[in-house]
Amino acid sequence: MKILICEDEEIMLTALEFRLRKQGFEVLKAEDGSIAMEIIAADAPDLIVADVMMPHVTGLELISHLREHKKSNTPIIMISALEQDEIVLEAFRLGATDFITKPFRPNELILRIKKIFQEQT
Repeated sequence: MKILICEDEEIMLTALEFRLRKQGFEVLKAEDGSIAMEIIAADAPDLIVADVMMPHVTGLELISHLREHKKSNTPIIMISALEQDEIVLEAFRLGATDFITKPFRPNELILRIKKIFQEQT
């Protein structure tokens, strides 16, 4: 399974990449939302993990683009340090599959990813 991580914090991006590869996932990386959109267009991932606050294109804009313009149902897990109810509600309204607040344990994210993949089969 191919997972795209969209995260502008290099340490978080590297840590998530390491943990996901260790679990056997193929990992694509994007440091900002515009790169993420290019990767999605060129190499359709099976799941996307995206930070809400990213340069150029935000995580919320990314969800909106995928759901409204591309008509994609690719699962999207949003991550954010912002624990504001409005942002969480907006992410789900736009079509996020799940939402996880930073800081989080990588194992928790992996469990959520595996759950989504199990539900798809």
